[in-house]
Amino acid sequence: MKVIKKIDIYLLKNFLGLFLATFFIAIFILLMQFMWLHVNDLVGKGIGLSVLSEFFLYAAASVVPLALPLAILLSSLISFGNLAEKVELTAMKAAGISLFRILRPLAITVAFLSVGAFFFSNNVLPKSQMKLWALIFSLRQKSPELQIPVGEFYDEISGYHIYIHDKTPKGELLNIMIYDYSAGFEDAKVMVADTGRLAASTDKRFLILDLINGESFENLEQKQQRATGTTKNIPYRRETFSHKRLVIDFATDFSRYDDSILEDQHVSKNVAQLTHSIDSMRDVSVERCAEQSSKMLTERYFNRENTKYEQSIPEKLTKEEKSTHNLDSIWASLSVLRQQQVLASAQEKARMYRDQIEYNAIMLEDADRYIRKHEIELYRKFTLAFACLIFFFIGAPLGTIIRKGGLGAPVVISVILFIVYYIIDNTGYKMAREALWPCWAGMWLSSFILLPTGIFLTYKAATDSPLFNPEAWTTAFKRFFVRIRRKD
Repeated sequence: MKVIKKIDIYLLKNFLGLFLATFFIAIFILLMQFMWLHVNDLVGKGIGLSVLSEFFLYAAASVVPLALPLAILLSSLISFGNLAEKVELTAMKAAGISLFRILRPLAITVAFLSVGAFFFSNNVLPKSQMKLWALIFSLRQKSPELQIPVGEFYDEISGYHIYIHDKTPKGELLNIMIYDYSAGFEDAKVMVADTGRLAASTDKRFLILDLINGESFENLEQKQQRATGTTKNIPYRRETFSHKRLVIDFATDFSRYDDSILEDQHVSKNVAQLTHSIDSMRDVSVERCAEQSSKMLTERYFNRENTKYEQSIPEKLTKEEKSTHNLDSIWASLSVLRQQQVLASAQEKARMYRDQIEYNAIMLEDADRYIRKHEIELYRKFTLAFACLIFFFIGAPLGTIIRKGGLGAPVVISVILFIVYYIIDNTGYKMAREALWPCWAGMWLSSFILLPTGIFLTYKAATDSPLFNPEAWTTAFKRFFVRIRRKD
């Protein structure tokens, strides 16, 4: 008896072809959305094609966790919608093949895809995320490509505003005006020149601007004030030159960050590393909490750090009286000045203890935030794989129920379902991030909600229930109200 039959091969061909197509389409759409978020880091930086290709590669890997469930949902919905629309699904059922038998080869395939998704998020995604964010940080630090426009001031060079009237085909700048604020606004310099040439230094760390036939004006107000302490008779300096060279600090070279700066971040760790980091930080947090509590109790609880607190008790009392004397009577026996001093000291110490407690809370909160980030990333690796299975058991039965194939209704339904999933998942993530819910509850929220939906749709599809038939719903509501009236 053959394990894989022709019907299984037929179903697999239809599903896998649609899955690959929808997967790459989803990757492309999500990649464009990711690029739009980081467009300011890419445009106008003069980045080479190799760096851009590397950015696209790492960005494409980072959107796989969203693209894979969407592709499974859409491909399963379209494939089973096509089977139902072409009456092929009805023919299979008429031949005695149940829906669960039809779903079996595709469910096994999706199970393998889910396992592959877990290994991808555990082994590939951390490395790609580490390289991607190191590359993004490098792009953000790179200076923009120098392109001085004609007829307007250019202010992309820190401390300088440059205006040019025109350019020659050879690259010469004509009628240049430069405002130099690099030494501060009060010591501003203004330079004008007939022509000039702009070039980068050999190490690409400086801009070299050669000015021909011009003048410069410099305000000396701050220099005079620092030298004489007065601003009376404010001087300025005027200089006429035939050639003047300006060396401006402006790094134009692309300097890449080392990937190791992100090694301790949660996005760059696999399951084993995340688990180890969580356990280590949890031990540190417990030890830090115990140490802070012990220190507050032993040193500062009830003013224990002041071993000579008995000095505020009047000296006329004996040692036995000091231990049994009423505090109210002790307070009443103090002078007004001494009472004020005691109150001021108590307020100061209370304020100091409060600041210490707030500082301790911040230290513990940092450790808790570190643990939450790692726990969220740990659960995310499992929820991705489980979401693939859930979306298959939503899309496949839903396709048999709506009986519509192609790219019309299935795409609309898939997008709506995925938006609902994204909203629920993002809500759970924010609840877990802000410590309003446990991390496991927030990250598994979408699965807890969508899993019953998938079970319900699979049951309805297996029993051929008219889920989207208005007449069936009308009949069901009528029966429900009739039963309620009979009970009354």
